Amino acid sequence: MDINYKPTLPDNPLPIVIIGAGGIVGDAHLPAYKKAGFKVVGITNRTRSKAEKLAAEWGIPHVYDTVADAVAHAPADAVYDITIMPEKFVETLEQLPDGCAVLIQKPMGDYYWQSKEILEVCRRKKLAAAINCQLRFAPYVSAARNMIEQGLIGEVYDMEVRVTVETPWELFPHVMIHPRLEIQYHSIHYIDLIRSFFGDPRSVLAKTLKHPGKSLSSSRSTILFDYGDTLHAVINTNHDHSFGPDQQESFIKWEGTKGAIKAKMGLLMDYPQGVPDHFQYCLQERGKKCKWQTLELEGSWFPDAFIGTMSSLMRYQQGETKELPTSVEDVIRTMAVVESAYKSSDTGGVVVAGQLESE
Repeated sequence: MDINYKPTLPDNPLPIVIIGAGGIVGDAHLPAYKKAGFKVVGITNRTRSKAEKLAAEWGIPHVYDTVADAVAHAPADAVYDITIMPEKFVETLEQLPDGCAVLIQKPMGDYYWQSKEILEVCRRKKLAAAINCQLRFAPYVSAARNMIEQGLIGEVYDMEVRVTVETPWELFPHVMIHPRLEIQYHSIHYIDLIRSFFGDPRSVLAKTLKHPGKSLSSSRSTILFDYGDTLHAVINTNHDHSFGPDQQESFIKWEGTKGAIKAKMGLLMDYPQGVPDHFQYCLQERGKKCKWQTLELEGSWFPDAFIGTMSSLMRYQQGETKELPTSVEDVIRTMAVVESAYKSSDTGGVVVAGQLESE
């Protein structure tokens, strides 16, 4: 099959200035940019030694003490890659040049009111601003999207994300203490992904839960999207499966009227080492039993998907495309779904008939 799943690179890549030097920068951003041939010209971080360490490892020529210093010395056409915590987004965006291109780490704020503040400053400063919702650009997602756009599996009526793994939250010390851990910092990927396929749901039902033996705010969630009476879209996550690898799962599945696709997200299993991804599809032929086949894909979520988000921003900023898939204007609606999921979880479902009478 002719499946197009690799990101379109910009004709003339722009120089990148990174703001922040956390683990994700060394694990994904810098490997992705090196693989794509993008040039990182500078980096700044609150703790300068962390920026210096990454600069030495990856050949970044300039380390700056502050955001203001980075902006003062950056090329006029620089793309700013913000990788700090969300509560610092607004004050950082205020320091960037009006009209510049900026890629902002997800989530777009910790609460919806913060999301709206971020959107306001991006609009006021006329920034070409995108959120780094990079799962949209993972090779297996792009391959599935292309197959669906070609009509190969017909009309999609079911999309499921299932994650049953043991997540080492201790690798993310600034995140694991968050009062909105699971949906805000993990399932947000899948909420954004489902939106990218089907648009905004009418409503959302959700429940996010704690583990009785852990101090985390939440580590398991179920989120059901309402797209009417045909399309079923659901997220089920369990980060507490500490019973070995045999029964762990991590996949995205699409089912349609003419076939199905299942993509194993290997990164999340035995994280951060991960296991190989696996992309399978089944296309129905009249009078024949559907046979599952494997399609070999190059790359994975880390680091390849990070090429996609940065490439799309560079191409948009230079007028090579009119589309910016993860723009702040689009991802604000992902944040609205996230906020609604928490509201649904807090308010609960319909009380079972007879319960009120018995209380």
